[in-house]
Amino acid sequence: MQQTIERPPGRLVLVVDDMPENLAVLHDALDESGYSVVLANDGASALEQAHALLPDVMLLDAAMPGMDGFEVCRRLKADLQTRAIPVIFMTGQPESEHVAAAFQAGGSDYVTKPVRQNEMLARIHAHTQNARLQSQSRSALDAFGHAVLTVDPDERILWQTPLARQWLDSYFPAHAKSALPLPVSPWLQRAVRARSGGEQAAPLVIEQGTRRLIFMLGEADEAVQWSIVLREEADDALVQSLMAKHRLTQREAEVLHWVSEGKSDSDIGDILGTSPGAVKTHLEQVLAKLGVETRTAAAALAVSSRPL
Repeated sequence: MQQTIERPPGRLVLVVDDMPENLAVLHDALDESGYSVVLANDGASALEQAHALLPDVMLLDAAMPGMDGFEVCRRLKADLQTRAIPVIFMTGQPESEHVAAAFQAGGSDYVTKPVRQNEMLARIHAHTQNARLQSQSRSALDAFGHAVLTVDPDERILWQTPLARQWLDSYFPAHAKSALPLPVSPWLQRAVRARSGGEQAAPLVIEQGTRRLIFMLGEADEAVQWSIVLREEADDALVQSLMAKHRLTQREAEVLHWVSEGKSDSDIGDILGTSPGAVKTHLEQVLAKLGVETRTAAAALAVSSRPL
């Protein structure tokens, strides 16, 4: 039976190095600075502890026998559970190629060997603080039931709120959990190009029966990550909202809703099981209650009334 690994209290640093003397020195320096420290001397145990403990930051030796630090980092970043852990590489080769490899693998920072303790502690402090702020922001989004996800430039999902995950699973049950669903990818590329060109990024609407999942581009940093805000709409919910906000009957609200969706009187009659003439009569009543004169104005008012 596999033993459960318990997470120590406080800010946790996972230190990975194949040299015991290095582990001892780093452990003592971090412990004296108030960090909880967990040690690993190879890539496999590093991955195991990272998954079990989700440390606030990982201090990772780049050159280790067997699975080196670059491969460890790549595997961490390929897994949705561990992707957000900041990785600080320790390297004895500060040449640009080696440093570039560290960042290409997904590393957040690096220090050179022999490690200068003041520099190491400053970098760890910066990354743990940043990780904590991100965690607090994400917890707030979770608590308020928002649906948000972030993706990296390769369109791998870095993080998502529970509601975003629930909706993606509902609308795209076969999609890979760590990647954007196929219909979303080309839209994201178009949206980012539009934003970069100073244009409004149009949302993506995915329909499923009477429900619609709407994707909107949030904050975008093409070199780091993009955020996507999701919103779900349902015809029944929108009709109820129109009834409440504008004091319409259910049939009037239904007609107004479908007018806002661009449907003709004939189309609405087919949807509601009534005649185009009856639809026209209800629409005239809607215009009077809304205080507008045209179908277009009524549709615009309905759209502006939708919940955000």
